[in-house]
Amino acid sequence: MTATAPGQTIALCASQDLVDGGLAVGFDVVYAGQNSRAFAIRYQGVAYAYLNRCTHVPMEMDYQPGRIFDDSGRWLLCATHGAAYQPSTGQCAGGPCRGGLVKIALSESDGVVHWHTADNLHPVEF
Repeated sequence: MTATAPGQTIALCASQDLVDGGLAVGFDVVYAGQNSRAFAIRYQGVAYAYLNRCTHVPMEMDYQPGRIFDDSGRWLLCATHGAAYQPSTGQCAGGPCRGGLVKIALSESDGVVHWHTADNLHPVEF
């Protein structure tokens, strides 16, 4: 298995795939040595990404694939226990959460969204 250097950019999706308050784009990562799901969203024109793991109980937050936002499009919501998170920071906004979501650095250029590797965050190797 080849190690990925921290700060490497990995193409995720077309910028147009992320709609304000709309469906999240899911992707697989290795976080702290474990295969995990992550998601990218757009909120107030800016793309954000987080590990798809609620801080209340470490389980995926979406009740259907890509359904992370609440009905208002203002909060990221864990469908299981109702923990709510601020889309721009991942910080707990209400409900049974403990701290904030694990943020994944993103960038956009030439109509493509990229996520960035880190010391504890790598792409899944096939």
